[in-house]
Amino acid sequence: MPRRRVIVTRPAREASRWVADLRGAGVDAIALPLIEIASLEDRHRVEEAWQRIASYDALMFVSAAAATHFFDGASIDAAAHCRFWATGAGTVRGLREAGVPASSIDAPAADAAQFDSEALWALVRSQVRPGMRVLIVRGGDATGQAVGREWLAREIAEAGATCDAVAAYRRLVPAIGEAERRVIAEAADGSAIWLFSSSEAIANLRALAPTVEWHAAGALATHERIAHAARTAGFGRVRVSSPSLSSLVASIESFA
Repeated sequence: MPRRRVIVTRPAREASRWVADLRGAGVDAIALPLIEIASLEDRHRVEEAWQRIASYDALMFVSAAAATHFFDGASIDAAAHCRFWATGAGTVRGLREAGVPASSIDAPAADAAQFDSEALWALVRSQVRPGMRVLIVRGGDATGQAVGREWLAREIAEAGATCDAVAAYRRLVPAIGEAERRVIAEAADGSAIWLFSSSEAIANLRALAPTVEWHAAGALATHERIAHAARTAGFGRVRVSSPSLSSLVASIESFA
């Protein structure tokens, strides 16, 4: 059986990197971004966070986009006293590109079993003390309101620290054309593997193609929560893989 094409659904900038890495490993991969990253229409909440930056002990970034849009050309000097928390390699890369030194970043190891808030918390829990202040920098909805899981914020609060959140960018359902709609329709028959690293991408796919049935399609998810969303959407074959390149390639090659 010929190898199936892999459809990478991450936001455009990250998708291009994943596609290049997968192609370099011999995988037939294409990008079909299912989340659009957009700037905030009003950055006053981000500017207010920068005005309070001296009061924070740690800044947690949920994605590379969070780092890129939070700094947006600003110097890290005002935040040099902070620890910078990241859940994965892509976010670490975004922080490094923004000028954050590697010695100031806490993130799960490259060979960690998972890359999420739980894995990060296991790493940074010992840093948290009563009275500490943490800022979570994340994405927002179309209006710029911060959205996302609250698990880490609750853990921080239960440890006696104060946790704030700010949206540094917006996550939108992308506009797609006929070429993208054709890819979606053709990939519903199981001839391709959908690679999902976000439950939001699955929700957006369903919004963009509400009449498509997914029971014949296969999906590779980078977390069990995302796999659950894929099964709920109707994908007939769903597997879970670490987002490391070697794990993804092995999972793709063994996909049946």
